[in-house]
Amino acid sequence: MLILTRKTGEQIAIGDDIVITFLEIKGAQIKVGIEAPKHVIIHRQEVYERVRRENLASTGISASELSLASEYYSHLTTKREKSES
Repeated sequence: MLILTRKTGEQIAIGDDIVITFLEIKGAQIKVGIEAPKHVIIHRQEVYERVRRENLASTGISASELSLASEYYSHLTTKREKSES
């Protein structure tokens, strides 16, 4: 994890197309602005986790089964990319 200190109005760039601006700091709360392309999905972490759990529950697949499928797919994709090189 990269840890940075920023002041109000300062920014952080992520890659070429994402900019995070620290808009306001009040006590323990920080107001953040995020500029990103429309195809980049941005959620608060707690919202992302809830959506992920709900999506997983709707499939009827367990988290461990999904993890295995993901690893298998990743392996196939890597193998295919190597054979195309």
